Amino acid sequence: MTITTQETQTGTAATPSAILDRISLVLDAFDGRESLALAEVVLRTGLPRSSAHRMLDRLVQLRWLRREGRSYSLGIRLVELGSLAVHQDRVHAASGEHLHHLYRATGLVVHLAVLDGDDVVYLDKIGGRLAAHVPTRVGGRRPASSTALGKALLAFNGGRGPEATRIRELGYATERNSAVPGFGCIAAPIGSVGDATTAVSICGPLTKMNFDSRMISPIQLAANAIWRNVSGGVRITPTLQRRNILRALPSAPSVLAEG
Repeated sequence: MTITTQETQTGTAATPSAILDRISLVLDAFDGRESLALAEVVLRTGLPRSSAHRMLDRLVQLRWLRREGRSYSLGIRLVELGSLAVHQDRVHAASGEHLHHLYRATGLVVHLAVLDGDDVVYLDKIGGRLAAHVPTRVGGRRPASSTALGKALLAFNGGRGPEATRIRELGYATERNSAVPGFGCIAAPIGSVGDATTAVSICGPLTKMNFDSRMISPIQLAANAIWRNVSGGVRITPTLQRRNILRALPSAPSVLAEG
């Protein structure tokens, strides 16, 4: 983005914070309006006409805005980012109770993560003392291909190959000794094939992991219950409570996480 001589001399527009402030001004100008002409953007932001014009053109190139004739409106990239943020917030809000049920039933570290390109980004982590042995954090990211969470999500979003096909057929993915030596994970996607952008997992020492229905079923039940909450958009009786399956399982936190 070109900076005028006057702007350079003042030293304000050259700093990243000043540029971000101006971008924020321009985007905020569209609040309550579907489209704006250049003159309206200048009026609403107080920016010099030349600066506003350059900024608008650059935002169009980045797909943050789109231009039709002399009018500008919010672009598809902002729609994509906004949709992702809303989805993440809804999934996180819908998952809390089920994540805690899953942790209490298994005593293992429970993760909630979203697929972001070739990475997974962790939205939540529950695990007591055992959590300190798993090097993940809320907001952190890892290559999707190295985690059970990522494998499940990649498979449900067009992944190819025998492993991806098998994950889609089974409805879950596993990982051993990849993220942490001596640890393993089981993950289930939240949603159907083509729709799942978020997944839930349990992770723990391989000596305590059972890669069978005793641990796979609770994870899949949690994923299904979260998805029902998200897609329904209303508060419903959690699947895990209604079936009472998790509470029927041996309680393990005192042994694995708190011991």
